[in-house]
Amino acid sequence: MISVREALDRLFSLALPLPAEEVPLQQAAGRVLARPVTAQRDQPPFAASAMDGYGVAEAAPGLRFRVIGEAAAGTRFQGRVGPGEAVRIFTGAPVPEGVKTVVIQEDVDRGGDEILITDRLGPGDNIRPYGNDFRIGETVPAPRRLSPQDIALLAAMNIAQVPVTRRPKVALISSGDELVMPGETPGPDQIIASNTFGLYALLQELGAEPRLLPIARDSEAALKAVLDLVDDADLVITIGGASVGDHDLVAKVAADLGLERAFYKVAMRPGKPLMSGRLGSAVMIGLPGNPVSAMVCGHIFMAPVIRAMLGLGAAPAPRTRLPLARALGVNGPREHYMRATIGPEGVTVFDRQDSSLLSVLGAADALVVRPPDDPARAAGDMVEVVRL
Repeated sequence: MISVREALDRLFSLALPLPAEEVPLQQAAGRVLARPVTAQRDQPPFAASAMDGYGVAEAAPGLRFRVIGEAAAGTRFQGRVGPGEAVRIFTGAPVPEGVKTVVIQEDVDRGGDEILITDRLGPGDNIRPYGNDFRIGETVPAPRRLSPQDIALLAAMNIAQVPVTRRPKVALISSGDELVMPGETPGPDQIIASNTFGLYALLQELGAEPRLLPIARDSEAALKAVLDLVDDADLVITIGGASVGDHDLVAKVAADLGLERAFYKVAMRPGKPLMSGRLGSAVMIGLPGNPVSAMVCGHIFMAPVIRAMLGLGAAPAPRTRLPLARALGVNGPREHYMRATIGPEGVTVFDRQDSSLLSVLGAADALVVRPPDDPARAAGDMVEVVRL
């Protein structure tokens, strides 16, 4: 068996960043920016009014001005504003030549074509300087997952096509005679295939393109037939069949198909029977069949691999340190990922940690990571936590 850290290192050596593609701006949200992009214009491209009011050359209480025109967003005032003159101006409008201050409309009294600045005059010129936000050539750095705020910025920079990392294509394969799809009627000795759907959702959340392949039944021919459907996947995830029983066929069939195995078995709980390697041009990860084991390994191994393929760096799942709300006993010889929930007093580990209990995983929002042979921990002790 190898450690979790060594298993991740071997996976990262297989999971190279994918190439870039260009997509329309409206399709770029949530995608990973593949290379820096530069602003194509200045923002604002002119000095602009920050308020509705009147543009004047100077402002002081008691001064009177004659209103000689109007400036609105998208329609500038053509001409120069001289002493004793004012232009009615609206938010976002270009500031006319000669204007040094925009007096907000609440600070003037108007009668006909004349305004009087009252003693309510506030501070500031209410003008947004030219290029105050950004200038041509300023960059948005990469890589980064593009948020709605980023999309708004790129739009203002006049970037219509965005270079993003291609989404990883992931083939998901469950194996086992005991499995049926949700909605089907299981036989007396069968269960519902749940792992595949949890991992499918996680892959979507990570920004991958998962494909659900048929359930592979417990024969070499059936498993080979499903693996032949992998097509152009960048990552192949098998669930179940990676242990050492008579019906655990994934390692043998994958080897017959040319799998270059990177490792088998990891010193962790849950998730010991984990396998990985390269199958053709794809990275392959064989996950254990127990529902919780598969999902925990999805967070600890599959998610970092997807992030690496997206160009976000080769790094383990982020960890934080939190106090224990309740004491924990001695840990065993394997790194243990214990389902837990975070509350005001710290993190509480659930009493039941069996790897078949999806209800406990569903109630969890964190995994407490126990190092091998970790001693007993008292309430208040700091522990490492992976948030779910």
